[in-house]
Amino acid sequence: MRAEDFVRPLFRNFDSYSPVTPPDILAEEMGVSVEELVKLDGNENPYGCSPRVLEALGRCSLYHFYPDPLHRKLRKALREYVGLGEEYIVVGSGSDELIDLILRLCLSPGEKVLNFPPTFGMYSFSVRVCGGEVVEIQRREDFSLDLEAIRDAVRRERGVKMAFITSPNNPTGNLIPEEDIREILKLGILVVVDEAYYEFAGESVAHLVPRHENLIVLRTFSKWAGLAGLRIGYGIFPPKIAEAIYKMKLPYNINIAAQIAALESLSDLDLLRERVAAIVRERERLYIKLKEQGFLDPLPSRANFILCRAPSGKALLIKEELRRRRILVRYFNTPLLRDFIRISVGRAEHTDMLLEALEEIRGEMELKEQGR
Repeated sequence: MRAEDFVRPLFRNFDSYSPVTPPDILAEEMGVSVEELVKLDGNENPYGCSPRVLEALGRCSLYHFYPDPLHRKLRKALREYVGLGEEYIVVGSGSDELIDLILRLCLSPGEKVLNFPPTFGMYSFSVRVCGGEVVEIQRREDFSLDLEAIRDAVRRERGVKMAFITSPNNPTGNLIPEEDIREILKLGILVVVDEAYYEFAGESVAHLVPRHENLIVLRTFSKWAGLAGLRIGYGIFPPKIAEAIYKMKLPYNINIAAQIAALESLSDLDLLRERVAAIVRERERLYIKLKEQGFLDPLPSRANFILCRAPSGKALLIKEELRRRRILVRYFNTPLLRDFIRISVGRAEHTDMLLEALEEIRGEMELKEQGR
Protein backbone atom coordinates (compact mmCIF):
# COMPACT_ATOMS: atom_id res chain seq x y z
CA MET A 1 0.00 0.00 0.00
CA ARG A 2 1.11 3.56 -0.75
CA ALA A 3 0.46 6.33 1.76
CA GLU A 4 -1.77 8.19 -0.73
CA ASP A 5 -4.02 5.10 -1.03
CA PHE A 6 -5.31 5.82 2.48
CA VAL A 7 -6.56 9.25 1.42
CA ARG A 8 -10.22 9.37 0.43
CA PRO A 9 -10.66 9.75 -3.36
CA LEU A 10 -12.41 13.10 -2.77
CA PHE A 11 -9.17 14.65 -1.51
CA ARG A 12 -6.61 13.17 -3.89
CA ASN A 13 -6.95 16.00 -6.40
CA PHE A 14 -8.50 18.60 -4.13
CA ASP A 15 -8.05 22.33 -4.67
CA SER A 16 -7.19 24.07 -1.42
CA TYR A 17 -8.51 27.45 -0.28
CA SER A 18 -6.15 30.36 -1.00
CA PRO A 19 -5.64 32.38 2.21
CA VAL A 20 -3.63 35.59 2.62
CA THR A 21 -0.04 35.33 3.81
CA PRO A 22 0.75 36.79 7.29
CA PRO A 23 2.89 39.94 7.37
CA ASP A 24 5.94 38.42 9.05
CA ILE A 25 6.22 35.73 6.34
CA LEU A 26 5.68 38.30 3.59
CA ALA A 27 8.29 40.63 5.06
CA GLU A 28 10.82 37.78 5.19
CA GLU A 29 10.07 36.81 1.58
CA MET A 30 10.43 40.41 0.41
CA GLY A 31 13.50 41.20 2.50
CA VAL A 32 11.91 44.10 4.37
CA SER A 33 10.58 44.74 7.86
CA VAL A 34 6.90 44.27 8.75
CA GLU A 35 6.68 48.01 9.43
CA GLU A 36 7.59 48.76 5.80
CA LEU A 37 4.57 46.85 4.45
CA VAL A 38 1.22 48.46 3.68
CA LYS A 39 -1.01 45.43 4.10
CA LEU A 40 -4.35 46.02 2.36
CA ASP A 41 -5.08 42.48 1.22
CA GLY A 42 -6.80 40.74 4.17
CA ASN A 43 -9.61 43.06 5.32
CA GLU A 44 -7.86 43.25 8.69
CA ASN A 45 -8.30 46.11 11.14
CA PRO A 46 -5.45 48.65 10.72
CA TYR A 47 -5.88 49.84 14.33
CA GLY A 48 -5.43 46.43 15.94
CA CYS A 49 -7.30 45.20 18.99
CA SER A 50 -8.46 47.10 22.09
CA PRO A 51 -5.62 47.92 24.53
CA ARG A 52 -7.72 46.16 27.16
CA VAL A 53 -7.20 42.91 25.27
CA LEU A 54 -3.41 43.13 25.50
CA GLU A 55 -3.55 44.01 29.20
CA ALA A 56 -5.98 41.21 30.06
CA LEU A 57 -3.98 38.59 28.14
CA GLY A 58 -0.87 39.60 30.06
CA ARG A 59 -2.66 39.37 33.42
CA CYS A 60 -4.25 35.96 32.84
CA SER A 61 -2.86 33.13 34.99
CA LEU A 62 -5.18 30.37 33.75
CA TYR A 63 -3.45 29.25 30.56
CA HIS A 64 -2.56 25.87 32.06
CA PHE A 65 -6.28 25.02 32.46
CA TYR A 66 -8.67 23.92 29.76
CA PRO A 67 -11.05 26.66 28.53
CA ASP A 68 -14.81 26.72 29.05
CA PRO A 69 -16.24 24.41 26.34
CA LEU A 70 -19.66 26.12 26.56
CA HIS A 71 -18.28 29.70 26.39
CA ARG A 72 -20.70 30.73 29.15
CA LYS A 73 -19.26 34.16 30.04
CA LEU A 74 -18.84 35.13 26.41
CA ARG A 75 -22.33 34.02 25.41
CA LYS A 76 -23.75 36.03 28.31
CA ALA A 77 -21.85 39.12 27.14
CA LEU A 78 -22.95 38.52 23.56
CA ARG A 79 -26.56 38.36 24.76
CA GLU A 80 -26.32 42.08 25.51
CA TYR A 81 -24.54 42.88 22.24
CA VAL A 82 -26.86 40.83 20.01
CA GLY A 83 -30.12 41.36 21.88
CA LEU A 84 -31.02 37.65 22.00
CA GLY A 85 -30.59 35.03 24.73
CA GLU A 86 -27.64 32.67 25.13
CA GLU A 87 -29.72 29.83 23.71
CA TYR A 88 -29.41 31.48 20.28
CA ILE A 89 -25.64 31.99 20.39
CA VAL A 90 -22.89 29.61 19.29
CA VAL A 91 -19.21 30.60 19.52
CA GLY A 92 -16.69 29.27 17.01
CA SER A 93 -13.06 29.52 16.01
CA GLY A 94 -13.83 32.27 13.55
CA SER A 95 -16.72 32.12 11.10
CA ASP A 96 -14.79 29.45 9.20
CA GLU A 97 -15.31 26.85 11.93
CA LEU A 98 -19.00 27.72 12.19
CA ILE A 99 -19.41 27.24 8.43
CA ASP A 100 -17.80 23.81 8.75
CA LEU A 101 -19.90 22.88 11.80
CA ILE A 102 -23.14 23.86 10.09
CA LEU A 103 -22.28 21.76 7.04
CA ARG A 104 -21.18 18.74 9.06
CA LEU A 105 -24.35 18.95 11.14
CA CYS A 106 -26.87 19.56 8.35
CA LEU A 107 -25.45 18.36 5.02
CA SER A 108 -25.53 14.73 3.95
CA PRO A 109 -23.19 13.49 1.20
CA GLY A 110 -24.58 14.38 -2.21
CA GLU A 111 -26.92 17.11 -0.97
CA LYS A 112 -26.59 20.52 -2.59
CA VAL A 113 -25.77 24.02 -1.41
CA LEU A 114 -26.52 27.22 -3.32
CA ASN A 115 -23.59 29.57 -3.75
CA PHE A 116 -23.64 33.01 -5.36
CA PRO A 117 -20.32 33.95 -6.97
CA PRO A 118 -18.39 36.12 -6.80
CA THR A 119 -18.42 35.63 -3.04
CA PHE A 120 -16.39 34.28 -0.11
CA GLY A 121 -14.51 31.21 -1.32
CA MET A 122 -14.80 29.31 1.97
CA TYR A 123 -18.41 28.26 1.27
CA SER A 124 -17.75 26.19 -1.84
CA PHE A 125 -14.49 24.89 -0.35
CA SER A 126 -16.21 23.68 2.85
CA VAL A 127 -19.14 22.16 0.98
CA ARG A 128 -16.74 20.06 -1.09
CA VAL A 129 -14.81 19.04 2.04
CA CYS A 130 -18.08 17.77 3.53
CA GLY A 131 -18.98 15.77 0.42
CA GLY A 132 -21.75 18.07 -0.75
CA GLU A 133 -22.41 19.51 -4.18
CA VAL A 134 -22.19 23.23 -4.96
CA VAL A 135 -24.85 24.78 -7.19
CA GLU A 136 -23.55 28.13 -8.38
CA ILE A 137 -25.96 30.90 -9.31
CA GLN A 138 -24.10 33.86 -10.71
CA ARG A 139 -25.02 37.30 -9.42
CA ARG A 140 -26.43 39.99 -11.67
CA GLU A 141 -24.15 42.54 -13.28
CA ASP A 142 -24.53 44.85 -10.24
CA PHE A 143 -23.67 41.87 -7.96
CA SER A 144 -27.21 41.68 -6.51
CA LEU A 145 -28.84 38.27 -6.09
CA ASP A 146 -30.92 36.86 -8.94
CA LEU A 147 -34.02 35.82 -6.98
CA GLU A 148 -35.78 34.24 -9.95
CA ALA A 149 -32.74 32.09 -10.74
CA ILE A 150 -32.59 31.05 -7.07
CA ARG A 151 -36.26 30.01 -7.10
CA ASP A 152 -35.72 28.09 -10.34
CA ALA A 153 -32.70 26.28 -8.89
CA VAL A 154 -34.61 25.16 -5.79
CA ARG A 155 -37.46 23.89 -7.99
CA ARG A 156 -35.18 22.29 -10.58
CA GLU A 157 -32.36 20.78 -8.54
CA ARG A 158 -33.06 17.78 -6.35
CA GLY A 159 -31.53 17.79 -2.89
CA VAL A 160 -30.95 21.54 -2.36
CA LYS A 161 -30.45 21.82 1.41
CA MET A 162 -29.13 25.31 2.11
CA ALA A 163 -27.67 28.56 0.81
CA PHE A 164 -24.82 30.81 2.00
CA ILE A 165 -25.21 34.57 1.57
CA THR A 166 -22.61 37.15 2.61
CA SER A 167 -23.98 40.59 3.49
CA PRO A 168 -22.15 42.87 2.86
CA ASN A 169 -20.76 40.55 0.23
CA ASN A 170 -17.07 39.77 0.02
CA PRO A 171 -15.42 40.84 -2.28
CA THR A 172 -18.03 43.12 -3.88
CA GLY A 173 -19.04 45.10 -0.76
CA ASN A 174 -22.76 45.35 -1.51
CA LEU A 175 -25.44 44.79 1.13
CA ILE A 176 -28.19 42.24 0.44
CA PRO A 177 -31.63 43.81 1.09
CA GLU A 178 -33.64 42.23 3.91
CA GLU A 179 -36.52 41.71 1.49
CA ASP A 180 -34.31 39.41 -0.62
CA ILE A 181 -33.38 37.35 2.45
CA ARG A 182 -37.06 37.05 3.37
CA GLU A 183 -37.90 35.80 -0.12
CA ILE A 184 -35.20 33.14 -0.02
CA LEU A 185 -36.34 32.03 3.46
CA LYS A 186 -39.76 31.25 1.92
CA LEU A 187 -38.14 28.51 -0.21
CA GLY A 188 -37.83 26.26 2.85
CA ILE A 189 -34.07 25.74 2.69
CA LEU A 190 -31.59 26.60 5.44
CA VAL A 191 -30.28 30.12 4.83
CA VAL A 192 -26.93 31.11 6.35
CA VAL A 193 -26.31 34.86 6.24
CA ASP A 194 -22.67 35.72 6.90
CA GLU A 195 -22.46 39.20 8.47
CA ALA A 196 -18.69 39.30 8.93
CA TYR A 197 -18.74 43.02 8.02
CA TYR A 198 -21.92 43.91 9.92
CA GLU A 199 -20.35 46.61 12.08
CA PHE A 200 -19.23 48.58 9.00
CA ALA A 201 -22.70 48.40 7.41
CA GLY A 202 -24.90 48.80 10.49
CA GLU A 203 -27.67 46.60 9.08
CA SER A 204 -28.49 43.03 10.10
CA VAL A 205 -31.12 40.33 9.71
CA ALA A 206 -30.34 38.79 13.12
CA HIS A 207 -33.71 40.00 14.44
CA LEU A 208 -35.40 37.57 12.03
CA VAL A 209 -33.85 34.45 13.60
CA PRO A 210 -36.49 33.98 16.36
CA ARG A 211 -39.22 33.99 13.68
CA HIS A 212 -37.48 31.72 11.16
CA GLU A 213 -36.34 28.20 12.04
CA ASN A 214 -34.33 28.09 8.79
CA LEU A 215 -32.14 31.18 9.34
CA ILE A 216 -28.61 31.36 10.80
CA VAL A 217 -26.58 34.59 11.03
CA LEU A 218 -22.79 34.46 11.37
CA ARG A 219 -20.49 37.19 12.70
CA THR A 220 -16.85 37.57 13.66
CA PHE A 221 -14.51 39.54 15.92
CA SER A 222 -11.81 39.49 13.21
CA LYS A 223 -12.71 42.70 11.41
CA TRP A 224 -14.29 45.29 13.71
CA ALA A 225 -12.51 44.18 16.91
CA GLY A 226 -9.10 43.45 15.37
CA LEU A 227 -8.91 39.83 16.58
CA ALA A 228 -8.25 38.06 13.26
CA GLY A 229 -5.18 36.33 14.69
CA LEU A 230 -7.08 34.83 17.63
CA ARG A 231 -9.81 33.22 15.47
CA ILE A 232 -13.09 33.89 17.23
CA GLY A 233 -16.56 34.39 15.85
CA TYR A 234 -20.13 33.58 16.74
CA GLY A 235 -23.44 32.72 15.20
CA ILE A 236 -27.08 33.47 15.96
CA PHE A 237 -28.89 30.15 15.53
CA PRO A 238 -32.36 28.73 16.05
CA PRO A 239 -32.01 27.23 19.56
CA LYS A 240 -32.51 23.62 18.45
CA ILE A 241 -29.68 23.90 15.92
CA ALA A 242 -27.49 25.70 18.48
CA GLU A 243 -28.07 22.88 20.94
CA ALA A 244 -27.09 20.29 18.31
CA ILE A 245 -23.91 22.22 17.42
CA TYR A 246 -22.80 22.25 21.05
CA LYS A 247 -23.29 18.49 21.20
CA MET A 248 -21.16 17.71 18.16
CA LYS A 249 -18.39 20.35 18.14
CA LEU A 250 -14.91 19.70 19.53
CA PRO A 251 -15.07 20.40 23.29
CA TYR A 252 -12.32 23.03 23.60
CA ASN A 253 -12.65 24.76 20.25
CA ILE A 254 -12.01 28.29 21.61
CA ASN A 255 -8.86 28.82 23.65
CA ILE A 256 -8.72 30.89 26.83
CA ALA A 257 -6.90 33.77 25.15
CA ALA A 258 -9.52 34.17 22.44
CA GLN A 259 -12.38 34.09 24.95
CA ILE A 260 -10.66 36.73 27.11
CA ALA A 261 -10.00 38.91 24.05
CA ALA A 262 -13.62 38.76 22.91
CA LEU A 263 -14.92 39.62 26.40
CA GLU A 264 -12.54 42.57 26.70
CA SER A 265 -13.58 43.79 23.26
CA LEU A 266 -17.22 43.78 24.29
CA SER A 267 -16.28 45.83 27.36
CA ASP A 268 -14.55 48.47 25.22
CA LEU A 269 -17.25 49.17 22.66
CA ASP A 270 -16.89 52.96 22.65
CA LEU A 271 -13.27 52.77 21.49
CA LEU A 272 -13.89 50.02 18.95
CA ARG A 273 -16.92 51.82 17.52
CA GLU A 274 -14.82 54.97 17.13
CA ARG A 275 -12.32 52.90 15.13
CA VAL A 276 -15.08 51.40 12.99
CA ALA A 277 -16.35 54.94 12.29
CA ALA A 278 -12.82 55.99 11.32
CA ILE A 279 -12.55 53.06 8.89
CA VAL A 280 -15.93 53.93 7.36
CA ARG A 281 -14.85 57.57 6.90
CA GLU A 282 -11.60 56.43 5.30
CA ARG A 283 -13.52 54.02 3.07
CA GLU A 284 -15.57 56.92 1.73
CA ARG A 285 -12.46 59.08 1.25
CA LEU A 286 -10.67 56.26 -0.57
CA TYR A 287 -13.70 55.75 -2.83
CA ILE A 288 -13.87 59.47 -3.73
CA LYS A 289 -10.11 59.74 -4.32
CA LEU A 290 -10.08 56.67 -6.57
CA LYS A 291 -12.98 58.11 -8.56
CA GLU A 292 -11.16 61.41 -8.93
CA GLN A 293 -7.93 59.69 -9.96
CA GLY A 294 -9.73 57.76 -12.69
CA PHE A 295 -7.26 54.87 -12.99
CA LEU A 296 -9.20 52.22 -11.06
CA ASP A 297 -13.02 52.19 -11.03
CA PRO A 298 -14.17 51.59 -7.41
CA LEU A 299 -17.51 49.98 -6.54
CA PRO A 300 -19.57 51.40 -3.66
CA SER A 301 -18.98 49.36 -0.50
CA ARG A 302 -20.64 48.84 2.88
CA ALA A 303 -17.70 46.82 4.25
CA ASN A 304 -14.07 47.65 5.17
CA PHE A 305 -12.76 47.16 1.64
CA ILE A 306 -13.43 48.40 -1.88
CA LEU A 307 -13.50 46.24 -5.00
CA CYS A 308 -12.02 48.09 -7.98
CA ARG A 309 -12.29 47.39 -11.68
CA ALA A 310 -8.89 47.73 -13.33
CA PRO A 311 -8.17 48.58 -16.99
CA SER A 312 -8.91 45.47 -19.05
CA GLY A 313 -6.30 42.75 -18.55
CA LYS A 314 -4.21 44.88 -16.17
CA ALA A 315 -5.42 43.83 -12.70
CA LEU A 316 -2.68 41.29 -12.00
CA LEU A 317 0.01 43.65 -13.32
CA ILE A 318 -1.24 46.45 -11.04
CA LYS A 319 -1.31 44.09 -8.06
CA GLU A 320 2.30 43.03 -8.75
CA GLU A 321 3.47 46.62 -9.27
CA LEU A 322 1.91 47.61 -5.96
CA ARG A 323 3.63 44.68 -4.26
CA ARG A 324 6.95 45.87 -5.70
CA ARG A 325 6.23 49.10 -3.82
CA ARG A 326 5.44 47.09 -0.65
CA ILE A 327 1.69 47.72 -0.91
CA LEU A 328 -0.34 44.52 -0.76
CA VAL A 329 -3.82 44.19 -2.28
CA ARG A 330 -5.93 41.15 -3.19
CA TYR A 331 -6.26 39.76 -6.70
CA PHE A 332 -8.68 36.92 -7.43
CA ASN A 333 -7.71 34.84 -10.45
CA THR A 334 -11.27 33.76 -11.25
CA PRO A 335 -13.29 34.40 -14.44
CA LEU A 336 -15.72 36.82 -12.77
CA LEU A 337 -12.97 38.84 -11.03
CA ARG A 338 -10.07 38.73 -13.45
CA ASP A 339 -10.20 42.50 -14.06
CA PHE A 340 -10.65 43.45 -10.39
CA ILE A 341 -8.51 44.04 -7.32
CA ARG A 342 -9.80 44.35 -3.76
CA ILE A 343 -8.33 47.01 -1.49
CA SER A 344 -8.78 46.82 2.28
CA VAL A 345 -9.33 50.16 4.01
CA GLY A 346 -6.31 51.20 6.04
CA ARG A 347 -5.35 54.39 7.81
CA ALA A 348 -5.25 57.77 6.04
CA GLU A 349 -1.52 57.48 5.40
CA HIS A 350 -2.04 54.08 3.76
CA THR A 351 -4.61 55.60 1.40
CA ASP A 352 -2.20 58.38 0.47
CA MET A 353 0.64 55.94 -0.24
CA LEU A 354 -1.67 53.75 -2.33
CA LEU A 355 -2.90 56.68 -4.43
CA GLU A 356 0.65 57.90 -5.05
CA ALA A 357 1.73 54.42 -6.12
CA LEU A 358 -1.25 54.02 -8.45
CA GLU A 359 -0.41 57.34 -10.10
CA GLU A 360 3.16 56.14 -10.68
CA ILE A 361 1.95 52.84 -12.11
CA ARG A 362 -0.48 54.57 -14.44
CA GLY A 363 2.30 56.83 -15.70
CA GLU A 364 4.60 53.87 -16.33
CA MET A 365 1.84 51.98 -18.19
CA GLU A 366 1.10 55.00 -20.37
CA LEU A 367 4.78 55.39 -21.28
CA LYS A 368 4.99 51.73 -22.28
CA GLU A 369 1.88 52.08 -24.43
CA GLN A 370 3.33 55.15 -26.14
CA GLY A 371 6.59 53.31 -26.80
CA ARG A 372 4.95 50.59 -28.83
